[in-house]
Amino acid sequence: MTNQELAQVFNHIAEILDIQGENPFKVRAYKKAVQTLENLTVQLSTVEDFDKLGKLPGIGDAINKKIRELLETGNLKYYEELKKSEYAPLVEFLKIPGVGPKHARLIYDNLGINNVTDLENAAKKGKLRGLFGLGEKTEENILKGVTQVRKYKERFPLAFIYPKALSLVDELKKNKEVEKITLAGSLRRMKETIADVDILVSSKNPESISDTFVKLPQVESVIAKGKTKTSILTRDGFQSDLRIVKPDEFGAAQHYFTGSKAHNIRIRSLGLQKKLKVNEYGVFKGKKRIAGKNEQEVFKSVGLPYIAPELREDWGEIEMAQKKNLPHLVELKDIKGDLHVHSDWSDGNNSIQEMAKEAKKRGYRYIAICDHTTAVGITGGLDEKRLVKQIDLIEKINKNLKNFTVLSGIEVDIKSNGKLDLPDEILKELDLVVAAVHTKFSQTEEEMTQRIIKAIENPVVDIIAHPTGRLIGKREPYHVDLDKIIDCCKANNKFLELNAYPERLDLNDINCRKAKEKGVKIAISTDAHNTRHLLWMTFGISTAKRGWLEPEDVINTLTLNQLKKLLKR
Repeated sequence: MTNQELAQVFNHIAEILDIQGENPFKVRAYKKAVQTLENLTVQLSTVEDFDKLGKLPGIGDAINKKIRELLETGNLKYYEELKKSEYAPLVEFLKIPGVGPKHARLIYDNLGINNVTDLENAAKKGKLRGLFGLGEKTEENILKGVTQVRKYKERFPLAFIYPKALSLVDELKKNKEVEKITLAGSLRRMKETIADVDILVSSKNPESISDTFVKLPQVESVIAKGKTKTSILTRDGFQSDLRIVKPDEFGAAQHYFTGSKAHNIRIRSLGLQKKLKVNEYGVFKGKKRIAGKNEQEVFKSVGLPYIAPELREDWGEIEMAQKKNLPHLVELKDIKGDLHVHSDWSDGNNSIQEMAKEAKKRGYRYIAICDHTTAVGITGGLDEKRLVKQIDLIEKINKNLKNFTVLSGIEVDIKSNGKLDLPDEILKELDLVVAAVHTKFSQTEEEMTQRIIKAIENPVVDIIAHPTGRLIGKREPYHVDLDKIIDCCKANNKFLELNAYPERLDLNDINCRKAKEKGVKIAISTDAHNTRHLLWMTFGISTAKRGWLEPEDVINTLTLNQLKKLLKR
C-alpha cells in the first residue's frame, strides 16, 4: 500500500469515530497520523524496520501496529469492524459543505437517514427543520451542497491526480520501447479539476507498451486494451487512457489530444484557409504529410508561434499569437519567495526555522510567516502578545541566516464588519499583512464586498488572501463583486493572492487574467502548513499561466529589496 492509501484508511477511521462521538483526542490522533502519512517523502512499504515509525510525529505505538498490519496483510481488522458500524455510511454526509459529524449523527438518530439521496429528499420536504440546531437555511445549504458534490463527483482536484499521473508516466518510461511520452488532455493544460488522465506515447512496438500499461501496480482493472488505445481504472479511482502513435505522428497527436476542443477547431480552421488538413496524424497538403513530428511544426504550418498548453482554451490566444503578442508566462524559476506560510505557532506542523530551511533549499530568498489570528478559532491563533514574541523570534532567526530572510507577517481575519482581528498599531510593526475572510460566508454580495473593501482601504493591509473563499468541490465562492474588489485594490495599490493550496487555487485563472487586465498585481502563495506544502507553488504557477500572468504581474518574482519598496515597509 502507498502512503496515500494508508492515509485514506486512517482518515476514514477518524471520520467514523468522529460521527460515533468517540473521544476527541483519539480522533485527533488519527487525523495527525493522516497528515504525517501524506507528507512522508519515503514510502513506508519500503521500510524494513517498523520500529522506526514510532519516532514519526503523530504516529504512536497503536497506530504503528495498524500500519504494520495494513502493509503486511493489505487489511486492518479494526477498520473492517469499524466499517460495519451503523454510522459508517454517514461519512458520505461529511462531503456536503456545512454538514459535520454532529449534524450527520443528529439526522440519522432522529430520522434514520443514512444516504445522500434520502437526505436530499428530506431537505426538500422540510423534514430537517426542527431538529436541534437545524432550520430552513440549513436545508437550503444542504441542497446546494448535494448539488455541488454531484457536480464534482466525477472530477478530481489537479493536485490529487497530477502526481499520480506522473507516477504512471514514470513506470511506462521503464519500457525501452517508449520513444517519447507526455501527459495530454486537460491535465497537460493544468485545469483545476480533471476527469481522467490522458497519456500519449510514440513507439514502433505499441503492443509492448499496452502490455506494460495494463500490468502497472496502479491498475485496479482493465477497461479496454488495443494496439493504439488502452484504458485502465486505477486503484485511486480514476480512469487513464493510453494512446500510442507512430514517432512521426507524435507532435500532431500531442497537439490534438491536449486540446482544448475549441482551440483545436480554431487551428483546423486556420489550416483549411491554407488548404491544409490538420488532425491527430499530422498536417497534410493533399495526401502528403508536411508536419506533425512535433507541436512547433503544427503551429508553424498554420502561421503561428508555439502556444503553451495552459493557454489553449480559445480565450484569445490565437489572435494574440497572430499578432506575435503572446504573454511571456511566469515560471516556477521566477519565484523568489512565498508570501503566505504557516508555522507551529498556529496550525502549522513545522517551526519557523524548518520552514525557512526548506524554502531556502527550494532556491527562495525569502518567506513570510503568516500565522492565523485568534478570531478564526484555530488553536494557537496569535493575539498581540504572542505576535510580539514571534516578531522578536523572527528577528533573532534572521541574524543567523545568510542569503535568506524570514519576513514577519500575519493572516489577519477580516471580521464581518470589515475590521481586522488585531489593532493597526501592532500590524504596522510587521513586514507584511495578509487579510482574509474565514467566517460569515452567508453575507449578501453587497455586505461581503464592502467588508473586503474596508480591509483593502486600511493602510496596514497589503494582500487579500484567497479572495473568493471557495474550496474546490466542497464550498462555492461566497457572494462578492470581484470587479469592485479589483478596482479597489488598484486604487489603493494593494494586491490579491493566488492561493496555491490545492483545494483553493483562488484566485482562479479567469479572475487572475481580469486582475492583470486592470493592472492589479498578484502574490502567488502556497498557504503552506508544513514544509511539504511548499511544493504546491507548482499548482499556483499553472493557474497563473492559465490566467496569462507574466513575471511582472507577480510580486514575489521581485527581489527582497524590490518587494519591500513595493510594500512601502
